[in-house]
Amino acid sequence: MSNPIPFDRRSTAEDVLAGLKLSGRTILITGCNAGIGFETFRALVGHGAHVIALARSLDAARDACRRAGGSSTPIACDLANLDSVAEAIRSVRRLERPLDVIVASAGIMGTKQLRVRDGVEMQFLVNHVSHFALINGLLDRVRDRTGRIVIVSSSGSIQQAPKQGILFDNLDGHRGYKPFAFYGQSKLAAALFAKELSRRQAQKGIVVNSLHPGAVGGTGLNRGLGFPFTAILAVAKHFMKSVPQGAATSTLLAASPLVAGITGEYWVDCQISKGSSLLSDRSMAQRLWDTTENIVARHPTAL
Repeated sequence: MSNPIPFDRRSTAEDVLAGLKLSGRTILITGCNAGIGFETFRALVGHGAHVIALARSLDAARDACRRAGGSSTPIACDLANLDSVAEAIRSVRRLERPLDVIVASAGIMGTKQLRVRDGVEMQFLVNHVSHFALINGLLDRVRDRTGRIVIVSSSGSIQQAPKQGILFDNLDGHRGYKPFAFYGQSKLAAALFAKELSRRQAQKGIVVNSLHPGAVGGTGLNRGLGFPFTAILAVAKHFMKSVPQGAATSTLLAASPLVAGITGEYWVDCQISKGSSLLSDRSMAQRLWDTTENIVARHPTAL
């Protein structure tokens, strides 16, 4: 970077967009109806972007569009259901709008009980597999040379993921399911996907980055947690970022000219950060890509 980025953990989504006009840009956001997804949506549409707003149901997406104002298109996309993801891809393609940015913001964390669908544990499905399917299903709609893809990961990819990385022989969690370890694995997968996708899209000039939004209160991400975690979070939230602060890094990567051309990085607090040491493991990233591709291909409605 030629110039330092003048934003940090205290910056908000509005701060990073100050003075920018985004009219003419089309930005797709998952998880548009709550938390940092909605705040990213609200900030971008407020500066003139048209947002294709994806939420678990059409009603939730429509409600988010109403609350955000501006120009937007609501689309249903339940990331826990690959049928819904496939239909969302078709719906976006029918709009025939080139995409300037895809922001993969939706996610779930710490599901207390093991849930398995399409042969994988639910956090891995929602946080990685479905975003992999969605993004790859729309890649040809992303503008060459200027397109951006932003994938929300987490510090859990460093602190909570298994030390050996992706447990390819235990993706369904049948052996020793631990909610936070599997959450960390799913977010490591998201960051590895971003790294590998950045390499594959380099010749087209499409930039791909992942990020940790910070510990953010009031997002609903941890709705699957039970006691005592809910009690702990009730105290911890007083020390967390606000939602507008949590959305700053994803908003920066989606729209700021300050980060134009930067790709394959892991970001924290609006700055490039180190991320997991496993992000440099190209063989793991390649194996993850192939494995995820096979999971999606096995699904009856895979595109």
